[in-house]
Amino acid sequence: MFEPLMAHLQVPRQGGGRARTRPDRVRGDKAYSSRAIRTHLRRRGIRAVIPEPADQAGHRKRRGSRGGRPPAFDAQDYRGRNVIERSFNQLKRWRGIATRYDKLATVYRAAILIHDVITWTKTLSDTA
Repeated sequence: MFEPLMAHLQVPRQGGGRARTRPDRVRGDKAYSSRAIRTHLRRRGIRAVIPEPADQAGHRKRRGSRGGRPPAFDAQDYRGRNVIERSFNQLKRWRGIATRYDKLATVYRAAILIHDVITWTKTLSDTA
């Protein structure tokens, strides 16, 4: 599901104009450290800030010089990932989203959009 997610991604521009479809970097946890994901990001020119799992590092080291170099990793940049995690945790407060009760992807996405609209309107109501 990573590639379809990246296909729907849009990064709004600060001064207006058409939204960018290619972010500068993608932060992810160790579960997103697969070769396919890293290749996809490299092909699109997106920097990956994803730590290498211990088992992958062990396999690479065991292969010696044929194992290649470890993937680049910026530990300082990775610390900003907690913002994303907190957003997902806020989203998971809805039981239907957390349990993936809806089987159709369109219904699941609609529930996420409804949650986003409700959250957004709550933040607007707090302003003067």
